[in-house]
Amino acid sequence: MRDSTPSLSVSRRGFIVGTGSIVGLGLLGRTGASAAPVPAPIPNGARVPVLVIGTGYGGSVAALRLAQAGVDVHMVEMGMTWDTPGSDGKIFSGMRSPDYRAYWLRTRTKQPLSNFLGFPIDKDVPKYTGILDAEDFGGILVYQGRGVGGGSLVNGGMAVTPKRSRFSAILPSVNADEMYNVYYPRANSGLGVNEIDRAWFDTTDCYQYARVGRKHAQRSGFEFVYVPNVYDFNYMKQEAAGAVPKSALNAEILYGNNYGKKSLQKTYLAQAKATGRVAISAQHRVTSVSPASGGGYTVAIEQIDTGGNVVATKTVTAARVFFAAGSVGTSKLLVKLKATGALPNLNGEIGKGWGDNGNVMVGRANHLWDPTGSLQSGMPTGGIDNWDAGGAFAEVAPLPTGIETYASFYLSITNTPHRAEFSWNASAGRADLNWQTAWKQTSIDMAKSIFDKINSKEGTIYRTDLFGSYKIWGDHLTYHPLGGAVLNKATDNYGRLHGHPGLYAIDGSLIPGNTSVNPFVTITALAERNIEKIIATDL
Repeated sequence: MRDSTPSLSVSRRGFIVGTGSIVGLGLLGRTGASAAPVPAPIPNGARVPVLVIGTGYGGSVAALRLAQAGVDVHMVEMGMTWDTPGSDGKIFSGMRSPDYRAYWLRTRTKQPLSNFLGFPIDKDVPKYTGILDAEDFGGILVYQGRGVGGGSLVNGGMAVTPKRSRFSAILPSVNADEMYNVYYPRANSGLGVNEIDRAWFDTTDCYQYARVGRKHAQRSGFEFVYVPNVYDFNYMKQEAAGAVPKSALNAEILYGNNYGKKSLQKTYLAQAKATGRVAISAQHRVTSVSPASGGGYTVAIEQIDTGGNVVATKTVTAARVFFAAGSVGTSKLLVKLKATGALPNLNGEIGKGWGDNGNVMVGRANHLWDPTGSLQSGMPTGGIDNWDAGGAFAEVAPLPTGIETYASFYLSITNTPHRAEFSWNASAGRADLNWQTAWKQTSIDMAKSIFDKINSKEGTIYRTDLFGSYKIWGDHLTYHPLGGAVLNKATDNYGRLHGHPGLYAIDGSLIPGNTSVNPFVTITALAERNIEKIIATDL
């Protein structure tokens, strides 16, 4: 059924004149290349067929498929383009030496591991629109990517498709046959997912830490699973051979990856650019969306500089708007728009169903006969699966300090039932999240179903120096925010927001709090499913 929003048929010439040419994305990862001309950002008063808020997984899928269907798209991104090398010749800073590029508008780093060997490791940095946002909601610290490519810039690249048997618990209103036969394969292809050479994994120094994790898991009767990744493992082999600049083997993970990782700028966004129908305005933050008098939607935007200061305010009109600012960004914006009356017809499910994917981190101190290696790949490729028995999947994560630590480190995803809600705090002018710190105990208990058993079997203990003084569990954070505009509740079954035809959510906000594994492949596959339906029925 067609809705009442204005037609998307706007001339390509008129669109390009009104919005500027396409942001050059091809230079990412290629230092020393001459920069392409910087395109003009979206001007005040522009009229566009489609505006996509955010350039992460869902937004990139939407932009590419709409462009391939002949629709011109403008994307706005709060973060930077990340296409210009710094004084060190690299676009991104390393994990061991975070600098001004590392954090989003912070004056001090907020590293997931705050301590090491008894010493605090955070340091002062200049305030800058860096790549990693550590957003504190009081009860939980939420890590998010900032820049063209969103979360793909800062994650570990673990491209996990959840087991089929668990899918109905994740997205009960979605046809699992379609997802596993069509959309998961499409997402994996589009993302450039590849698998590690098992023979190389078994011999290379950089995965000694993972082999120790595998041995300990299997000795305790747990299933060890090899996990695909979007990092180019052939490039990693060349890194190990000393034939190319090091990236994964140079502790590049949290603050961007300079070479081998196939982030969205190299996959979906590169393809979108190649259509000639997608433009991107970086350092642009959407503050309001409301129905326009002549149809479509009026979108208020702030342009910011690298200090986070507003340098321009703009109003543009879009026939359709896709909310793809990530679970937190989309949720915060939608609850504001509903509460302030900008989008009064959004339903009561907006802001609800938010979860942390059950994230909890932990380290174990191993014996001297189980060294984990001084060289560790920053891209994890294995996990321990105890979901059915204990409610936990644990990524065997790197601890790439550059020295031998005799430590195994893990990021767990757990089957926690707890869900929080975003609400609009009018007096403070912000969205609040009612997360309760006590909820993390459920995740700890589920993670303990793996690690207590391994420690008992191996005669090992938990590390107590990574998250503060004598603190075992990293229970203060999440890397995997999900929910807030849950599919088939806040939206229909394809992400159309209720009450306002022509508005869509198409990111991790659609997924109710948990995916049982790392979530970005599921976010991408769901976006592929939804945009295919939207193009077929709404355009």
